[in-house]
Amino acid sequence: MRKPGKLRLLIALLMAFSLVAAACGDDDDSATGDDDTTTTEGDGDGDAAGALAGMRGTLPLAPLDDDFKERLLEVDPDLVDFNYGAETYDAIIVSALAVEVAGTDGAEYANEINGVTRDGEKCTGYAECLALVDAGTDIDYDGVSGPLDFSGNGEPTVASYGVQTFGDDNRIDDDATEFVTANAPEEADVDQVPVTATREGDGVFKVGTLLPETGSLAFLGPPEFAGAQLAINEINDAGGVLDTPAELSNGDSGDTTTDIANSTTDRLLSENVDIIVGAASSSVSLTVIDKITTAGVVMFSPANTSKKFSDYDDKGLYFRNAPSDILQGATLADVVLGDGITNVFILALDDDYGTGLAEDFTTAFEAGGGEVIDTVIYDPAAQTFDAEVGQAVSADAEGTILIGFDESSRILTVMVEQGIGPRDKPVYGTDGNMGNALGENFDAGK
Repeated sequence: MRKPGKLRLLIALLMAFSLVAAACGDDDDSATGDDDTTTTEGDGDGDAAGALAGMRGTLPLAPLDDDFKERLLEVDPDLVDFNYGAETYDAIIVSALAVEVAGTDGAEYANEINGVTRDGEKCTGYAECLALVDAGTDIDYDGVSGPLDFSGNGEPTVASYGVQTFGDDNRIDDDATEFVTANAPEEADVDQVPVTATREGDGVFKVGTLLPETGSLAFLGPPEFAGAQLAINEINDAGGVLDTPAELSNGDSGDTTTDIANSTTDRLLSENVDIIVGAASSSVSLTVIDKITTAGVVMFSPANTSKKFSDYDDKGLYFRNAPSDILQGATLADVVLGDGITNVFILALDDDYGTGLAEDFTTAFEAGGGEVIDTVIYDPAAQTFDAEVGQAVSADAEGTILIGFDESSRILTVMVEQGIGPRDKPVYGTDGNMGNALGENFDAGK
């Protein structure tokens, strides 16, 4: 071990004097040790600063330029995360452009959504693309969230993922974020799914949102709502859709423990919306997709990743610009293997997202030579997670994959207490929990 220099020795002496003063009743507690007290050793304290340091994870994320972030912040100055804000924005811009190409806001405009994203003259921004459409030019909209390039079933064939890392403040270290591009396999680029609905338009492009104000994904709500409002603002600044101002009606999706999504959907359909943007949760979307598409209304999710949607019977009306978890599973597997981890234990919540992504990760990880020692599917509404984390401890894997929503903070608290937190062994998250909200909830003990 390197001997301390004079400066470090002086600091140590000052600290010693401070401790003596404290023992004698001195109220000054400003000398609490130097930054080296945050180490890679777990201390069992779920509230310890830096307890999440080093936790890594993946989520669909494109490198967002400062201009777009500033535009979102003008809509909502309190944003702390930008997750899926760009995807929500792009979903509305793409749909508005498809209405312009089709010349109607009736159901048939859905036939143009995929084409707007590929095989034409590239453009970015609603005003620029609208000018090309007005000139009769076939367009290829490259969005803020990525190139999109939709397959015929309404999902992207090219996706950008962010690999994020938590820093010593239990928040995402933006300087450490890496970006990787994932491409869907060639067979995923299927033929156009025709629209079979016949709902007529009324000339007013009206957007409804089904996004999480409450529930287990509520941390995703603020950037998504901001992205929706920003899109409407910029569409109307450019002259609207079909020469008429676009309208926005916001609604809460809740989560699968409530019936909020159904009641919100009923209200939006009664308002004659042309598109419902959402839900964020795949499981929530599956509870209302039939109701929406049967009404002849487009459903466009900025965050659904379950592979169930790839071949769902949706009458040609369901779209998403978040990529299938087949791509996220492969991307996360590459990250874990690249970190030198050869075996893992998976903790995944019990819903279509959690179980599906666990399967996709396992397939890719094992194909790359890794081993999944065991997978435990947990109830996200459970009062405690001691037993599930205990199984992970007993497995003694090199790392843990945690696929969950906002309950992830409570699971991590138990993991830290049982000695397998991020400072003890590698822990990896996914798009359902990676974000500053995880650190805030962890610090708050909730």
